[in-house]
Amino acid sequence: MPHIIPIPALKDNYIWMLINSDNQHVAIVDPSEAQPVIDYMNQENLTPVAILITHHHWDHVGGIPDLVANYSVPVYTPATETVKFSTNLVTEGDKIELTELDIVLNVLDVPGHTAGAVAYYNEELVFSGDTLFTAGCGRMFEGTPKQMHHSLTKFKSLPDNTLLYCGHEYTEANLSFAGTVEPSNPDIQARLHEVQKLRKSGKPTIPSTLALEKKTNPFLRCEVDSVVQSASTHSGQTLTDSTQVFAAIRQWKDDF
Repeated sequence: MPHIIPIPALKDNYIWMLINSDNQHVAIVDPSEAQPVIDYMNQENLTPVAILITHHHWDHVGGIPDLVANYSVPVYTPATETVKFSTNLVTEGDKIELTELDIVLNVLDVPGHTAGAVAYYNEELVFSGDTLFTAGCGRMFEGTPKQMHHSLTKFKSLPDNTLLYCGHEYTEANLSFAGTVEPSNPDIQARLHEVQKLRKSGKPTIPSTLALEKKTNPFLRCEVDSVVQSASTHSGQTLTDSTQVFAAIRQWKDDF
């Protein structure tokens, strides 16, 4: 497996770098800015082999123009979204073979945050962009609750030990909301304590594991009685299925 490091960018974005330390090759996930990436590659004497884009929002694609002006690399982007300088359109079922990194990544369609968002995954990790966050999920700018909930179920189907790499450092705020939804969940309180220690030390809280997400992320717990009850109470109606529960807590989070 490549070595994976985050490059902080903008206010709270992470640009993910997949590095093969044996040959100094790197793939770049969601470069919101170019200069921090270029500086790091120069510092570490790295050669880029690919850019992977999860969705079209500016804070995930803003660095592409300067990167492709300096390096000749393929740019993988969602098939149904328009991203300038794209060279390879990808959709669910596609495989991306990065031979220089000795890794193959699969593509998942995960609409909801945007209409055509994708995730990149293998048996050990997933780059989820802004669809699934640590302890949360993205806002539905272009999708429906049904789409977003279905996308999240795809992440839940991945192995528990899958490492989750998402696009923003939102864990602490997301856990504060999760604790409001499930105030009696000890896993949420324990995780919040650990996350607060990491942030005070200036360290990232990502990656997480899907096992931890399933215990502490309310958006992956829409079938759990405590979440159903809390969502029903907050919305003032009896919610009977997990999509309704998801829609209720997503609206609750929007207003939080």
